[in-house]
Amino acid sequence: MSFNKLVRCVALFWGLVVFMPVGVNYLAFFALILGMLIQTGRVERLRRVRQHLLFWPLVAYVGWTLIVLTFQPTLYAQTPSNLWHGARIALTLALALALTRDEAVWAMRGFAIAVMVSLTVIGLSHVIALPDWAIWSSLIRVTGNKSIGIDLLLTVAAGSAIVVALATRSNGSNGSRGPALALVGAVLVVVVGALPNRTSQLIVLLMPAAAAWHQWRQHRGRLLLIWAGLIMLSGGLVAGVPAIQNRLVEGLHNIQQAQTGTWSHESWGIRLQMYRNTAAMVVEQPLTGWGIGGWTSQWQQRAPAEFAGYNMPHNDYLWMGAQAGLPGALALLAVLVAACVAGWKRRDATGRMAFLAALTVVFAAAVNSATRDANIGLSLLWVVGVYLCLAADTGFDFSMLRRPAPDA
Repeated sequence: MSFNKLVRCVALFWGLVVFMPVGVNYLAFFALILGMLIQTGRVERLRRVRQHLLFWPLVAYVGWTLIVLTFQPTLYAQTPSNLWHGARIALTLALALALTRDEAVWAMRGFAIAVMVSLTVIGLSHVIALPDWAIWSSLIRVTGNKSIGIDLLLTVAAGSAIVVALATRSNGSNGSRGPALALVGAVLVVVVGALPNRTSQLIVLLMPAAAAWHQWRQHRGRLLLIWAGLIMLSGGLVAGVPAIQNRLVEGLHNIQQAQTGTWSHESWGIRLQMYRNTAAMVVEQPLTGWGIGGWTSQWQQRAPAEFAGYNMPHNDYLWMGAQAGLPGALALLAVLVAACVAGWKRRDATGRMAFLAALTVVFAAAVNSATRDANIGLSLLWVVGVYLCLAADTGFDFSMLRRPAPDA
């Protein structure tokens, strides 16, 4: 294999395997690092990352982590893993931003194929009894955070389909509207029934409003009418689909119980307890936090013994705040907000898709460990990073995914 095509092949491979077990994604992660190191063009890749809007937020995020590690040097059992996951967040985004146009196109093609194959596997699993193989176990049954990561990846794909569905006739995308709506419907079926996840359900319901905001930001009258229609449609879905309604009602009940002081392992209930205790950690050590890896130790001191086994607060901003203070939390938030801004600044469908993908991470990181947990964040940040890479290329249009794309 020619070295000048090595990174393209690895990028395609990573796009193809995003729904597979996290070990396969780590294989692609390290293979991409190796490919970029041995292939020529390293200076150009660094320049590409340096020129992206995410560069300085990433520098601030990594720099403050190192400052805390130096001046708050308490080491915990979780320090190595937390330090690694913090570095992986920045490195995954940087790797995606360093891709050439051709490499990013092939990565996106791989992701598109993976979405279609994964939806097919999920559908088949409800028709025939598929063997419980590790390669697709998280697709055919809920297996924890990997299934949540799958739902979020499908949600990103649904966001792109919503952009196509909302496109005007002048864009020539009318023929794609039917398949796009079918994809959104398929994702809704998955996140409501096959692999139920409240985070993805809420994001899918909010995405049309966000896409409309991006597309018609200068037409406020039209935007308000569209929002009113979408609110009615979303309300109708919540009221008319018992699976969505029941999950939301259950979550609100869990919160009410937690507010009375009742501890339980129910999803939204334990989250509220985590958020309260983690916020208290930030208030007590607002500048440097408790040190990298310090959340678990503090949580074990504050939570009842039967709830002490958690190793993350299911909110990545609070996770960073607890171990690196308010500057650490703001640095991570700045990275993800900058990703949204990068999509917002580009006003076409490419920017809109990147904007929705970035919003998915912003929201998911507020209610889950969407960046810190590699089962979720490794694939999710890679895909979002590829969207951002393509959005930064002014010569790219998503129609290039269907034909050879000239490199840039």
